[in-house]
This record gives sequence, structure tokens and C-alpha cells, in this order.
Amino acid sequence: MANKKRKIFAGLIVCVILIIGLIYIFGAKKTPAVTQKIINPYYGVIKTAVSTTGTILPQNRLEIKPSISGRVEKILVKEGDHVKAGQTLIWMSSTDRAALIDAARAQGGAQLKYWEDVYKPIPIIAPITGTVIVRAVEPGQTVTTTTSIIVLSDRLIVKANVDETDIGRIKKGQTAEISLDAYPDVKVNGRVNLIKYESTTINNVTTYEVEIIPDKVPAVYKSGMSANISIIDKFKNNVLLIPDTAIIHEDQQTYVLIGRGKDQKPEKRLIKTGLNDDQHVEILSGLSESEKIIIIQKSFVTTEKNNTGSPFMPSRKK
Repeated sequence: MANKKRKIFAGLIVCVILIIGLIYIFGAKKTPAVTQKIINPYYGVIKTAVSTTGTILPQNRLEIKPSISGRVEKILVKEGDHVKAGQTLIWMSSTDRAALIDAARAQGGAQLKYWEDVYKPIPIIAPITGTVIVRAVEPGQTVTTTTSIIVLSDRLIVKANVDETDIGRIKKGQTAEISLDAYPDVKVNGRVNLIKYESTTINNVTTYEVEIIPDKVPAVYKSGMSANISIIDKFKNNVLLIPDTAIIHEDQQTYVLIGRGKDQKPEKRLIKTGLNDDQHVEILSGLSESEKIIIIQKSFVTTEKNNTGSPFMPSRKK
């Protein structure tokens, strides 16, 4: 019984502490603090882009399979090697040759050399110029005509998925900026090469595949890497800009505050804007580079009603 009373008493103490803490937190007042900054419009670059994600993949992925069953004798390439069309990649023996060579080896070096000269191995030739991205076998391994022994890629590209709401902004030839999750400092430009006509729907989201060819393929690029892509749909250079925070929208009109006189008294000015990249706004008319723009910035400072200390600490005597 005593234990039960102690538990109830401890629970009441915890509840009281929580209530005092909540009163302290929600009793605090937020006082608005207004500051203003004065700037000049400036000339610069503005662009808008469609941001999405994609994957580094081969543009053409070619699996090489042997024309006969047999044994791999010698492999002349490794993953990452660049090969040319017509280059020998692998030497292999047919099933019959492998059995004959094994029997000759058991009879001694002279017999082995004789049959190796008479019965030549079969070369596996690279049908295209590209990079070895998979070497799936090792010397001595038995393979069949269904075994993929080497995989070649003619070049690595980026395959991105663009939402159907943005696909209308994408056109062939547009510039794209590519960065990798694995190497965020490696940034490469590329161009839109292909927009697929058939969509893909995943979790009720319809997307279209867009192929982007990098201007150069860095050595760190590997098939399957995740990439972040910004496809530039609009770009303007040497245009008059102001920060987006300076814009005031009222009655479907766009204004800024202009500083007038020595005391820089704010005055509303109607302007016409162009591109907006969420940070900067293009000014089409209504402003010049020499004028002063006032940006009103509001922030909230939290103050306590009675004191600035913890509700659980004793107050100081004045």
C-alpha cells in the first residue's frame, strides 16, 4: 500500500513539473523585430531549371556470349579497360579441344605443345569500341552459349526521370548540370539527347525517361551511380536583378520600395518582372541600376513575461 502511495506521489510531482514547464514555454511572447536593408539593383545571370534525379548507365549495354560451349583459357582485359572493335578479349577452348588438351597434358610437354599448335583456341572478339564494365568469368571456367562472359558499354550517360508536370519544359539540346551523390564535388555539364515517348508510372506518379549525354565522362563515373540533375530551360545573361525578398505583391501587381531623399523614406514603385529563380528576380521595367531598393526584413524575438531564467531556478533578489 505504501509503495502504491509513493508511486502516486511521484507521478503527481512529474505532472506538476511538466505543467510548470509548459506554462513557461507557452507563456513566452514573440516580439516582432523589423530591420531594413538598402541595396542597388545589379546586373547578372538568371536561369530556371527542372531539378530531378537519375542514374549513370551505359547508353548501349552489350553482353558478349560465346558461340560455343567450352572453357575459358585466357582473359586479356579487366573491368574499366577501354577496348576497340575487333580486339581479342578472351581465348577459349571448345569442349572437344579442352578434353584433348587435358589428355595431351597428361602425356607430357611434347604432346601438349603439338596439340596446342594444331588445335588453336577460339578468340572472343569485341564487336564495338567501348569500356569493359563487367568481366563475369575467370580462366579455367566452363561456359555455355547462354553465359554472359563480358559486358561492354560504348559510353556512360545519365538516365533521368522527369515528372509529367515538368516534361513540357524539356527539349532536346538543353544544357544540364550533373553531380553525383558519391562525388558531390565532381560537376559536369551535359545535353539532353533523347526524351522517351512512353511514360512510366510508379506509385501513381507518371514520369518520362530523359537521356543526358555528359560533355565529358570523368574517371569516377561508374554504372549504377545516383546523380542529381538540373536541366536548364531558361537562361539570361547581363539582365537587371534584385533579390526575391524585395518583391511586394498587392492587388495582382508587383511593387518594390524605393528610398527617397536623405532619410531614404520608403516609396512604393510599380515594376514589371521577368524570370524568377526563387532567389533573384529579373526587372523588365520600372527600375534602374542607380536606384536604392529597401528590403524590409521581419524576425521574431522570444521574450518571457516575467523573467529570462528557468522556472525551476530560484529568482534573484534585486
